Amino acid sequence: MHVDTILQTKGSKVHTLEPTGTLADAVALLNTHNIGAVVIVDNAGKIAGILSERDIVRQLGKNPGGALNLRIADCMTATVVTAERTTSIDEIMERMTRRRIRHMPVAEAGELLGIISIGDVVKLKIAEVEHEAEALREYIAS
Repeated sequence: MHVDTILQTKGSKVHTLEPTGTLADAVALLNTHNIGAVVIVDNAGKIAGILSERDIVRQLGKNPGGALNLRIADCMTATVVTAERTTSIDEIMERMTRRRIRHMPVAEAGELLGIISIGDVVKLKIAEVEHEAEALREYIAS
């Protein structure tokens, strides 16, 4: 299975912000859409970074009183690990585990196509295991 399988199910909607926004802007967007990360894009729409709940919590821990006024550019993860539609789910699991990340934008030729989360990956793997178990039950019964 590949990343495209997830995107076909969940869609390609990605919430984005520009690096000039504040952490307060990011918190509002995360809460409004009940998401755990936002992709940061430059003026041309290219991926400039990613900002996760974890990034925000770290800033709150350093500067509880003023963190929400910080610019996103100063808090985001600028080196973004991305996937392509054809990246295998096993490769995604390995990357997410090794790098300890929960969200991964999907991009090809610099174009943002979607975003997947560890929850999306787990959901797909569970469905795959359930399908295999059902196939084995049918095989044994016949």
